Amino acid sequence: MVRYQRLAYETEKLIGDGVLRPGDRLPSVRQVCRTHSISPVTVTQAYYLLESRGLIEARPKSGYFVRARLGQRLNEPEMSHPVGNSTELQVSDFIFQILNSVKDPAVVPLGSSFPSPFLFPLDKLGRFLGQAARRFDPLSTVTDLPPGNEELRRQIALRYLSRGATVATDEIVVTSGAMEGINLCLQAVTQPGDLIAIESPTFYAGLQASERLGLKVIEIPSHPREGISIEALEDALRHHPIKACLLMLNFGNPTGSLVSEDRKKYLIDLLARHDVPLIEDDVYNELYFDPQPPLCSKAAARADHVMHISSFSKCLAPGYRLGWVAAGRYAEKIVRLKLSTTLATTVPVQIAVAEYLKHGGYDHHLRRLRQQLSVQESLLIEAVERHFPRDTRLARPAGGYFVWLELPESVDALRLHRMALDQGISLAPGPIFSAKKEFGNCIRLNFGHPQTEAVQQAIATLGQLVASLC
Repeated sequence: MVRYQRLAYETEKLIGDGVLRPGDRLPSVRQVCRTHSISPVTVTQAYYLLESRGLIEARPKSGYFVRARLGQRLNEPEMSHPVGNSTELQVSDFIFQILNSVKDPAVVPLGSSFPSPFLFPLDKLGRFLGQAARRFDPLSTVTDLPPGNEELRRQIALRYLSRGATVATDEIVVTSGAMEGINLCLQAVTQPGDLIAIESPTFYAGLQASERLGLKVIEIPSHPREGISIEALEDALRHHPIKACLLMLNFGNPTGSLVSEDRKKYLIDLLARHDVPLIEDDVYNELYFDPQPPLCSKAAARADHVMHISSFSKCLAPGYRLGWVAAGRYAEKIVRLKLSTTLATTVPVQIAVAEYLKHGGYDHHLRRLRQQLSVQESLLIEAVERHFPRDTRLARPAGGYFVWLELPESVDALRLHRMALDQGISLAPGPIFSAKKEFGNCIRLNFGHPQTEAVQQAIATLGQLVASLC
């Protein structure tokens, strides 16, 4: 992190902790230069960044001030309390009904599962893809069969190394997106009728995959900021024949929760002691807002039972359907499953992304992407705090691009969903994130799209609709 970003982060933390309050004057550029031994340009860049995030404002001839929030700070939701024990899944039809209703490009995409495609270097990727197609070696149709293109797997292994994890290229299996990775991992360690543990709420695609494979699930309570309750998971492992855990530990969908480093290490060790594999869906791991990335689970001790799934869809190449599994001791089985189902992932796409990772400025792109998402998060949350009822609850995420809202108890999220669509606005209603269709008064909003005037107006309209249902 460069110096102006670090100064901006430290100032933002002071604002978040309440040390600097709305209306307080920030130290002058000259004062900060003197106390931190940095240049005026560095200070100015930091203040511009904070201003772009909506945290401070410049007043002519007076300096910079902490911006007075136009709304109220909302409390965060409490730990979830899923009902009952294991559940046989019947959710796919219900989920498809909801998802099919939000495909219209004219609808404001607050319910989308994807960030804006305009945040990504698709033109540059296209040039690499064109080069890969022109230079395509016919032998690669054989050599790049699963586990996948060797150079791409080497580049992925180097990404792990930068996060403190030593992952062999032979352990990495290239997949057609993270969704295929989830399906392959579940097939590798379960049989129809087996029980797996998931967090509650959870990403609906994991529910659909589990239903398709004939699995039962047990929902584990989670906190919208801190993630899964490890105590509840430990109790479930003692009392139920759990065959695998399907979890999101970094910026989980839908809540944006982040499991802390110490708790993550304990969870991985706990599952190792019970010999229960962890299937970790970690597609948002590069989208962190803090100066340092979260702990990579493959860097923890005893991580051979961890099947770490990620993809380039959320951070680089939406639509390319390129993901992978760092599969640990299950790598050979996943390779065979891949060969017997989809056979291979598109070879020119693998080659193109490998070349981009080597020469395309991936880290520079990621820094810009994180900064943009952080700004969009601040703007969306400020709009929610301004327009939604005071007893709305939200937990501010530290990464990803989702915000989870717990609305007043009288609000039916499914009814709100239908009302919002009539106004040209999509949202993701809470029941699609639960095996038992719980979270009936919760919604997920997406801040992965630029906060245009239309988006800000849509949030204001949603706030009015929520108020009408209270």
